[in-house]
Amino acid sequence: MTSIETLSKPLQLPLTPGVLELINAHLSQLQPEQILAWAIEYLPNLYQTTAFGLTGLVAIDMLSKITTSPPPLIFLDTLYHFKETYELVEEVKLKYRTPLHVYKPAECYTVEDFEARYGQKLWESDEDTYDFAVKVEPARRAYAELGVQAVITGRRASQGGDRASLQPLEVDSTGLLKLNPLFEWSFPIVEWYITENNVPRNKLLSQGYRSVGDWHSTVKVGEGQGERAGRWVGREKTECGLHKDYFTMKKQAMRASAEQDHLPR
Repeated sequence: MTSIETLSKPLQLPLTPGVLELINAHLSQLQPEQILAWAIEYLPNLYQTTAFGLTGLVAIDMLSKITTSPPPLIFLDTLYHFKETYELVEEVKLKYRTPLHVYKPAECYTVEDFEARYGQKLWESDEDTYDFAVKVEPARRAYAELGVQAVITGRRASQGGDRASLQPLEVDSTGLLKLNPLFEWSFPIVEWYITENNVPRNKLLSQGYRSVGDWHSTVKVGEGQGERAGRWVGREKTECGLHKDYFTMKKQAMRASAEQDHLPR
Protein backbone atom coordinates (compact mmCIF):
# COMPACT_ATOMS: atom_id res chain seq x y z
CA MET A 1 0.00 0.00 0.00
CA THR A 2 1.35 3.43 -0.96
CA SER A 3 2.24 5.82 1.84
CA ILE A 4 4.07 9.15 2.04
CA GLU A 5 7.19 7.33 3.22
CA THR A 6 7.22 5.01 0.19
CA LEU A 7 6.85 7.68 -2.50
CA SER A 8 9.78 7.87 -4.91
CA LYS A 9 12.11 10.88 -4.98
CA PRO A 10 11.38 12.53 -7.31
CA LEU A 11 7.78 11.48 -7.84
CA GLN A 12 6.99 9.26 -10.79
CA LEU A 13 4.49 10.92 -13.10
CA PRO A 14 1.64 10.89 -13.86
CA LEU A 15 0.19 10.83 -10.35
CA THR A 16 -2.88 8.69 -9.73
CA PRO A 17 -5.86 10.40 -8.03
CA GLY A 18 -5.19 8.28 -4.96
CA VAL A 19 -1.56 9.36 -4.69
CA LEU A 20 -2.53 13.02 -5.21
CA GLU A 21 -5.10 12.74 -2.43
CA LEU A 22 -2.49 11.14 -0.16
CA ILE A 23 0.01 13.91 -0.85
CA ASN A 24 -2.54 16.67 -0.22
CA ALA A 25 -3.62 15.09 3.06
CA HIS A 26 0.04 15.17 4.12
CA LEU A 27 0.87 18.67 2.85
CA SER A 28 -2.28 20.17 4.39
CA GLN A 29 -0.79 19.55 7.82
CA LEU A 30 2.49 21.33 7.07
CA GLN A 31 3.65 24.94 7.25
CA PRO A 32 4.62 26.67 3.95
CA GLU A 33 8.35 26.26 4.61
CA GLN A 34 7.82 22.53 5.17
CA ILE A 35 5.74 22.24 2.01
CA LEU A 36 8.51 23.91 0.02
CA ALA A 37 11.17 21.68 1.57
CA TRP A 38 9.07 18.63 0.66
CA ALA A 39 8.65 19.93 -2.90
CA ILE A 40 12.40 20.30 -3.40
CA GLU A 41 12.80 16.64 -2.50
CA TYR A 42 9.85 15.19 -4.37
CA LEU A 43 8.75 17.34 -7.32
CA PRO A 44 10.62 16.70 -10.60
CA ASN A 45 12.03 19.57 -12.68
CA LEU A 46 10.62 22.16 -10.29
CA TYR A 47 10.43 25.88 -11.16
CA GLN A 48 8.62 28.87 -9.67
CA THR A 49 6.32 30.92 -11.89
CA THR A 50 5.95 34.42 -10.51
CA ALA A 51 4.66 37.87 -11.36
CA PHE A 52 6.40 39.09 -8.19
CA GLY A 53 3.23 39.48 -6.17
CA LEU A 54 3.46 39.30 -2.39
CA THR A 55 2.80 35.58 -2.04
CA GLY A 56 5.35 34.71 -4.70
CA LEU A 57 7.87 36.96 -2.98
CA VAL A 58 7.28 35.16 0.31
CA ALA A 59 8.00 31.84 -1.41
CA ILE A 60 11.17 33.23 -3.01
CA ASP A 61 12.41 34.43 0.39
CA MET A 62 11.53 31.13 2.12
CA LEU A 63 13.29 29.10 -0.55
CA SER A 64 16.43 31.23 -0.22
CA LYS A 65 16.61 30.09 3.43
CA ILE A 66 15.81 26.44 2.74
CA THR A 67 18.32 25.72 -0.01
CA THR A 68 21.37 27.21 -1.69
CA SER A 69 19.95 26.12 -5.06
CA PRO A 70 16.32 27.29 -5.13
CA PRO A 71 14.09 26.42 -8.10
CA PRO A 72 14.67 28.85 -11.00
CA LEU A 73 12.08 31.58 -11.57
CA ILE A 74 9.90 32.04 -14.64
CA PHE A 75 8.55 35.55 -15.23
CA LEU A 76 5.99 36.10 -17.97
CA ASP A 77 6.60 39.60 -19.30
CA THR A 78 3.28 40.62 -20.86
CA LEU A 79 4.93 43.89 -22.02
CA TYR A 80 2.19 45.75 -20.13
CA HIS A 81 3.47 45.58 -16.56
CA PHE A 82 3.83 48.75 -14.48
CA LYS A 83 7.31 50.25 -14.43
CA GLU A 84 7.30 49.60 -10.66
CA THR A 85 6.95 45.88 -11.37
CA TYR A 86 9.98 45.88 -13.65
CA GLU A 87 11.92 47.78 -10.97
CA LEU A 88 10.92 45.11 -8.43
CA VAL A 89 12.15 42.35 -10.73
CA GLU A 90 15.60 43.94 -10.75
CA GLU A 91 15.56 44.37 -6.98
CA VAL A 92 14.68 40.71 -6.44
CA LYS A 93 17.40 39.58 -8.86
CA LEU A 94 19.96 41.62 -6.94
CA LYS A 95 18.88 40.39 -3.49
CA TYR A 96 18.32 36.68 -4.11
CA ARG A 97 20.43 35.81 -7.18
CA THR A 98 17.93 33.10 -8.12
CA PRO A 99 18.16 32.16 -11.82
CA LEU A 100 15.42 33.99 -13.74
CA HIS A 101 13.92 33.08 -17.13
CA VAL A 102 11.86 35.81 -18.82
CA TYR A 103 9.33 34.90 -21.50
CA LYS A 104 7.42 37.37 -23.67
CA PRO A 105 4.62 36.93 -26.22
CA ALA A 106 5.81 34.96 -29.25
CA GLU A 107 7.94 37.02 -31.64
CA CYS A 108 7.20 40.21 -29.67
CA TYR A 109 9.91 42.13 -27.86
CA THR A 110 8.13 45.45 -27.40
CA VAL A 111 4.59 46.83 -27.09
CA GLU A 112 4.97 48.06 -30.67
CA ASP A 113 5.73 44.53 -31.87
CA PHE A 114 2.69 43.17 -30.04
CA GLU A 115 0.29 45.83 -31.31
CA ALA A 116 1.56 45.50 -34.87
CA ARG A 117 0.55 41.85 -34.70
CA TYR A 118 -2.67 42.02 -32.66
CA GLY A 119 -3.82 45.64 -32.85
CA GLN A 120 -4.27 48.06 -30.00
CA LYS A 121 -6.10 47.22 -26.77
CA LEU A 122 -6.51 43.52 -27.53
CA TRP A 123 -7.48 43.06 -23.88
CA GLU A 124 -10.67 44.99 -24.68
CA SER A 125 -11.53 43.54 -28.09
CA ASP A 126 -10.67 39.89 -27.34
CA GLU A 127 -9.79 39.17 -23.73
CA ASP A 128 -9.29 35.42 -24.18
CA THR A 129 -6.88 35.84 -27.09
CA TYR A 130 -4.98 38.47 -25.09
CA ASP A 131 -4.64 36.12 -22.12
CA PHE A 132 -3.48 33.30 -24.36
CA ALA A 133 -0.94 35.49 -26.19
CA VAL A 134 0.67 37.15 -23.17
CA LYS A 135 0.41 34.43 -20.51
CA VAL A 136 -0.68 30.98 -21.65
CA GLU A 137 1.42 30.51 -24.80
CA PRO A 138 4.61 31.98 -23.27
CA ALA A 139 4.15 29.76 -20.21
CA ARG A 140 3.70 26.60 -22.27
CA ARG A 141 6.74 27.58 -24.36
CA ALA A 142 8.78 28.06 -21.19
CA TYR A 143 7.69 24.70 -19.79
CA ALA A 144 8.59 22.94 -23.04
CA GLU A 145 11.98 24.63 -23.51
CA LEU A 146 13.03 24.27 -19.86
CA GLY A 147 11.59 20.79 -19.33
CA VAL A 148 9.33 21.98 -16.50
CA GLN A 149 7.19 19.30 -14.83
CA ALA A 150 6.18 21.15 -11.66
CA VAL A 151 5.76 24.81 -10.70
CA ILE A 152 5.38 26.75 -7.47
CA THR A 153 2.56 29.31 -7.61
CA GLY A 154 1.54 32.23 -5.41
CA ARG A 155 -2.17 31.36 -5.27
CA ARG A 156 -4.09 31.33 -1.99
CA ALA A 157 -7.61 30.19 -1.08
CA SER A 158 -8.34 33.50 0.67
CA GLN A 159 -8.03 35.30 -2.68
CA GLY A 160 -11.47 33.86 -3.48
CA GLY A 161 -12.98 33.26 -6.91
CA ASP A 162 -11.65 30.13 -8.60
CA ARG A 163 -9.05 29.85 -5.84
CA ALA A 164 -11.43 29.37 -2.90
CA SER A 165 -11.14 25.57 -2.90
CA LEU A 166 -7.39 25.47 -3.52
CA GLN A 167 -5.37 22.40 -2.50
CA PRO A 168 -1.62 22.33 -1.74
CA LEU A 169 -0.87 20.32 -4.90
CA GLU A 170 -2.84 20.22 -8.14
CA VAL A 171 -2.44 18.61 -11.55
CA ASP A 172 -3.68 20.64 -14.53
CA SER A 173 -5.11 19.35 -17.81
CA THR A 174 -1.62 19.06 -19.35
CA GLY A 175 -0.25 17.00 -16.45
CA LEU A 176 1.73 19.89 -14.96
CA LEU A 177 2.04 19.78 -11.17
CA LYS A 178 1.15 23.06 -9.43
CA LEU A 179 2.28 23.57 -5.85
CA ASN A 180 0.49 26.21 -3.77
CA PRO A 181 2.61 26.38 -0.58
CA LEU A 182 0.79 29.35 0.96
CA PHE A 183 -2.69 28.09 0.05
CA GLU A 184 -3.98 28.60 3.61
CA TRP A 185 -2.41 31.98 4.37
CA SER A 186 -4.48 35.16 4.53
CA PHE A 187 -3.39 38.53 3.14
CA PRO A 188 -2.50 39.96 6.60
CA ILE A 189 -0.20 37.00 7.32
CA VAL A 190 1.51 37.46 3.96
CA GLU A 191 1.99 41.17 4.69
CA TRP A 192 3.35 40.35 8.15
CA TYR A 193 5.95 37.98 6.69
CA ILE A 194 7.02 40.51 4.05
CA THR A 195 7.54 43.19 6.71
CA GLU A 196 9.20 40.96 9.31
CA ASN A 197 11.67 39.53 6.81
CA ASN A 198 12.39 42.73 4.89
CA VAL A 199 11.29 41.20 1.60
CA PRO A 200 11.24 43.56 -1.41
CA ARG A 201 7.74 44.56 -2.49
CA ASN A 202 6.08 46.50 -5.28
CA LYS A 203 6.03 50.24 -4.53
CA LEU A 204 2.44 50.39 -5.83
CA LEU A 205 1.27 48.48 -2.75
CA SER A 206 1.86 51.60 -0.65
CA GLN A 207 -0.21 53.67 -3.10
CA GLY A 208 -3.59 51.96 -2.71
CA TYR A 209 -3.06 48.84 -4.82
CA ARG A 210 -3.33 45.36 -3.25
CA SER A 211 -2.83 43.03 -6.24
CA VAL A 212 -0.78 44.20 -9.21
CA GLY A 213 -1.11 42.90 -12.75
CA ASP A 214 -1.00 44.68 -16.11
CA TRP A 215 -1.39 48.46 -15.90
CA HIS A 216 -4.52 48.44 -18.06
CA SER A 217 -6.45 46.00 -15.84
CA THR A 218 -5.33 47.01 -12.34
CA VAL A 219 -6.82 49.78 -10.20
CA LYS A 220 -6.56 50.89 -6.60
CA VAL A 221 -8.99 49.33 -4.13
CA GLY A 222 -11.21 51.03 -1.58
CA GLU A 223 -11.38 50.46 2.16
CA GLY A 224 -12.83 47.04 2.98
CA GLN A 225 -12.60 45.70 -0.58
CA GLY A 226 -11.11 42.27 -1.30
CA GLU A 227 -7.46 41.74 -2.11
CA ARG A 228 -8.09 41.18 -5.83
CA ALA A 229 -10.97 43.67 -6.17
CA GLY A 230 -8.71 45.95 -8.18
CA ARG A 231 -8.16 43.37 -10.93
CA TRP A 232 -10.41 43.32 -14.03
CA VAL A 233 -12.95 45.71 -12.50
CA GLY A 234 -16.43 45.41 -14.01
CA ARG A 235 -15.72 42.02 -15.56
CA GLU A 236 -16.74 38.55 -14.45
CA LYS A 237 -13.16 37.41 -14.27
CA THR A 238 -10.90 36.15 -11.48
CA GLU A 239 -8.01 34.53 -13.42
CA CYS A 240 -5.69 35.68 -16.21
CA GLY A 241 -5.90 32.41 -18.13
CA LEU A 242 -2.71 30.88 -16.75
CA HIS A 243 -4.70 28.75 -14.32
CA LYS A 244 -7.57 27.90 -16.65
CA ASP A 245 -7.82 24.82 -18.85
CA TYR A 246 -5.00 25.07 -21.39
CA PHE A 247 -6.74 23.18 -24.19
CA THR A 248 -9.88 25.32 -23.91
CA MET A 249 -7.81 28.51 -23.99
CA LYS A 250 -5.82 27.28 -27.00
CA LYS A 251 -8.98 26.34 -28.91
CA GLN A 252 -10.51 29.77 -28.27
CA ALA A 253 -7.34 31.53 -29.38
CA MET A 254 -7.10 29.47 -32.58
CA ARG A 255 -10.73 30.18 -33.40
CA ALA A 256 -10.22 33.91 -32.87
CA SER A 257 -7.10 33.84 -35.05
CA ALA A 258 -8.98 32.06 -37.85
CA GLU A 259 -11.80 34.60 -37.71
CA GLN A 260 -9.30 37.46 -37.82
CA ASP A 261 -7.65 35.99 -40.92
CA HIS A 262 -10.99 36.04 -42.74
CA LEU A 263 -11.70 39.70 -42.07
CA PRO A 264 -11.33 42.08 -45.05
CA ARG A 265 -8.13 44.10 -44.97
